[in-house]
Amino acid sequence: MDRNQRTASNLRVYEIFHSIQGESNTIGFPTTFVRLTGCPLRCVYCDTEYAFHGGQWMSLDEILTAIKAHKTPRITITGGEPLAQKPCISLLTSLCDEGYKVAIETSGALDISQVDSRVSIVMDLKTPGSGECDRNRMQNLQKLSRKDLIKIVLCDIDDYNWAQSIVEKYQLNNICEVIFSPSYGQLNPAHLAEWILRDELQVRMQIQLHKILWGEEQGR
Repeated sequence: MDRNQRTASNLRVYEIFHSIQGESNTIGFPTTFVRLTGCPLRCVYCDTEYAFHGGQWMSLDEILTAIKAHKTPRITITGGEPLAQKPCISLLTSLCDEGYKVAIETSGALDISQVDSRVSIVMDLKTPGSGECDRNRMQNLQKLSRKDLIKIVLCDIDDYNWAQSIVEKYQLNNICEVIFSPSYGQLNPAHLAEWILRDELQVRMQIQLHKILWGEEQGR
């Protein structure tokens, strides 16, 4: 197949790679990542701007073949924003049918209602400090279940106060696990830990493991 050929069922893939999961509720597990090209958001702390463009068009069969080269049952579909490409839904279902443990990392700005119920959704709510807070699709919260995860990346104390209010307003802990993560190089993780303890919030604090292992440039 022509790598530059775009069809209704093909996906533009920036990269497929095997690494250690650096965040979410499967942190530390060897995982195969499929990073899809493109994202409609422009968060100020984005660390995958390189994936906004480029990549190659691949069929579902080609993607599955590339994934099988890595001996791991865990697959994460990421981006960019993977749901910006409509065939992503079919890819998720195909991976579940193959018996993989599948997760998708999504901004939550796009509708998640068509995501296969077997997929673990890691939904990233955007704070005011991200610059994309108004893109949050709060009705997506109704589609989440206990197997899913809400992640909130915090830039400063104002973001923390906003996140605390959102957890309370929408009773997020009754929906699924909630993670607070400090924006890398922007918010001191120790400060975030102190705020969570001070306010006795029932959220999980998490630092990106891959950046601790390999640094900002090499970590992914």
